[in-house]
Amino acid sequence: MTDAPVLDINIEQFSKLAQAIESEVGRVIVGQKDVVRGVIICILAGKHALLEGVPGLGKTMLIRSLADALDLKFARIQFTPDLMPADITGTDVLEEDDHGRKIKQFQSGPVFANLLLADEINRATPKTQSALLEAMAEQSVTVANRTYHLEPPFFVLATQNPLEMEGTYPLPEAQLDRFMFKVNVKYPTKQDLVTVLERTTGNDVPHASKVADGKEIISMGKLALNTPVASHVNEYVARLIVATHPDDPSAPEKVKQFVRYGASPRGAQALIVGGKINALLEGRFNVSYDDIAAVAPATLRHRLLLNFEGLAEGIPTDDIITDLLKAVAK
Repeated sequence: MTDAPVLDINIEQFSKLAQAIESEVGRVIVGQKDVVRGVIICILAGKHALLEGVPGLGKTMLIRSLADALDLKFARIQFTPDLMPADITGTDVLEEDDHGRKIKQFQSGPVFANLLLADEINRATPKTQSALLEAMAEQSVTVANRTYHLEPPFFVLATQNPLEMEGTYPLPEAQLDRFMFKVNVKYPTKQDLVTVLERTTGNDVPHASKVADGKEIISMGKLALNTPVASHVNEYVARLIVATHPDDPSAPEKVKQFVRYGASPRGAQALIVGGKINALLEGRFNVSYDDIAAVAPATLRHRLLLNFEGLAEGIPTDDIITDLLKAVAK
């Protein structure tokens, strides 16, 4: 995001654009306000989001609606067990030049987009999932010893089904850590389901209209990074991350009992950046403890790796995060 042109956006314009994006997505997606907010925070941060939920809850529709609301190059990859890394990144192909000679030309894959939908990402093998690692971390792709840079902004919005379902593979920990947020998509309420039926079972199905482009998204992210964070908030985030490690004396009892590995420094960065954007979305130009708490579950739930006891007892990581927020002093 550093080399792209930047517009001069103030906090009022930030709020207006963010509300317009949320409003357009809300025309299509019923309820799920926390899910929409989490994905928008990741987009404004220029980071990646992982949406998990059973089939049929509108995960793909939500991302498509965001693509409709943003004037960006959009691509979708349907992950399947037979998908190969070259199907994502692209590959060299032989072509004839004007003189009839065979030359190698790079044929880019769908990863060369601004907004990439990785649909049902955990239905592909770990080898194929790992093809996204370089793109997600460095916004570049290396094929046959040549590195190709992706045009900013670039973010991956991935969906996955729960691991208990057939035909799924666990994502590698290194890839999970590159997602800023893991957002759980829950079942709609009865009233939300009634609204879904009213909107989607007739001829007039709502669609989102474009309200922001790439320059505006990048500029909003720049403003977010300039949001001040007090030293005591930084220290609070550091204490939270340290307390996710079971061998640290400050770790709460549930962490010591059920967690094998805690969050990485990338998790601390995600808490701060997510807190900054959450504060701006709430109309404030400073980060509070509440902003950190608001983004903590989505930031940490995929970064806390449970031990055998935690997995055997089915301990939800969100319960551990709740105890963590209560245990770590502000």
